Amino acid sequence: MSANLQARRPGVRPAVAVTTGEPAGIGPEIAIRAAWAMRHRVNAVLVGDAAFLAMTAAAIDPEIRISAVTTMAARNAGLPHFGAERLCALDIPLGAHVQPGVLDKENGRYVLATLDAAIEGCRAGWFEAVATAPVQKSTINDAGVPFSGHTEYFAEQTGTARVVMLLAGQPQAVAGADRPPPLRVALATTHLPLKDVSAALTRASLAQTLDIVQADLRAKFGIAAPRILVAGLNPHAGENGYLGREEIDTIVPALEAARARGIDARGPYPADTLFQPKYLQDADCVLAMYHDQGLPVLKYATFGHGVNITLGLPLIRTSVDHGTALDLAAQGVGRADCASMQAALEAALQMAQASQ
Repeated sequence: MSANLQARRPGVRPAVAVTTGEPAGIGPEIAIRAAWAMRHRVNAVLVGDAAFLAMTAAAIDPEIRISAVTTMAARNAGLPHFGAERLCALDIPLGAHVQPGVLDKENGRYVLATLDAAIEGCRAGWFEAVATAPVQKSTINDAGVPFSGHTEYFAEQTGTARVVMLLAGQPQAVAGADRPPPLRVALATTHLPLKDVSAALTRASLAQTLDIVQADLRAKFGIAAPRILVAGLNPHAGENGYLGREEIDTIVPALEAARARGIDARGPYPADTLFQPKYLQDADCVLAMYHDQGLPVLKYATFGHGVNITLGLPLIRTSVDHGTALDLAAQGVGRADCASMQAALEAALQMAQASQ
C-alpha cells in the first residue's frame, strides 16, 4: 500500500480501484456487477471509459448509475465520495469502438492506461487497493507493447524487483464435514516452460520468495506467525536423490536457511500427497515449485471463486482466476459470472483493512 495513502475519514467507505480489463471481454460486465453488489461496503471505483461503462451498466440493470471523474480532477482534488446509490468511474477514454467478443489492437494501450491510472491512484492515496478484471495479452502485444501479464506489469511499473503470484480461495465443504480452511497457493516460478523450471529454482530465489510470502502474509493478511508448507519439485520429493537432486541441493538448504531467519517453512513434501486436509489444516500457505504443480488443485477446489494476488508489491493487487471469455461477451450481458470478481474485491477489501 502507498505510503501516501490518505487517512480514511470516519464513515467513508474504503476505495478500491477496479480495472475493467479487455473491453471486448466480460471484464466490464463483471466489474460493474461486483462493484454494484458490494457498493454498501466499499467504494469500488471502476477504471475505464465512463461512457462505455455507463452503456454496459444500463444493459445490465437500469438502476445502476455511474458518475465519471477525470484523472485531472482526481489529481487536483482527489476522488469524490459518492454515496452507495451510484458508482464512480475514473474515466480513461477508449482507443476504438468496442464490439463485444471481437478484439481490437487499437484498445491495447487503453487497457494499459487503466492499469497505469490504478497504480497512480494507489500512490496518490485515492485507492487502498486494486482489483483487476482479465486482460487479453495478445491485444496489448499486437498494439506494439511487450506484455506478459498483469503480475509482471505491476512489478515493472512499481519498480519491484521480485513479486510472487499467489492464488487463494475457499474450497467447497463436503456434506457432513467441517468447512475446510482457506487454500492459498504461492508459486516459486510462474510462466516458464517446464524444461526451464529446475534452472530457475535457486537457493537465492527461494529465499526471496519465502521472505515475500512471509512478509505479506503478516502485513496484508494479518497472520502473525505464518505456516508455509513447501512442495518438492520431483515425484516423491526426489526419493532421496533417486528421482532428482533439486530437493537435496536447493530446496532443503533454502528451507533450513529460512527457518534460521524465523520463517516457519516446512518440507519439501511430495506434491501428490501434500494437498490433503490433514496437512492443509495446519498451513496458512502452500509454496508450489511451478505453475501447474499447485494451481490445478486450487482451481479444482475453488474455480469461479478464486482470487489471484500479487505479493511483494508496494500496493495491494487482486484479480480474478479466469480469462476474458470473449465467447460469452459476444452473446451479450447476463451470461458472465461475477463471483470471482466479487471475491477479488472482497479480498482486496480485507487485505486493505488488515494492512491498516
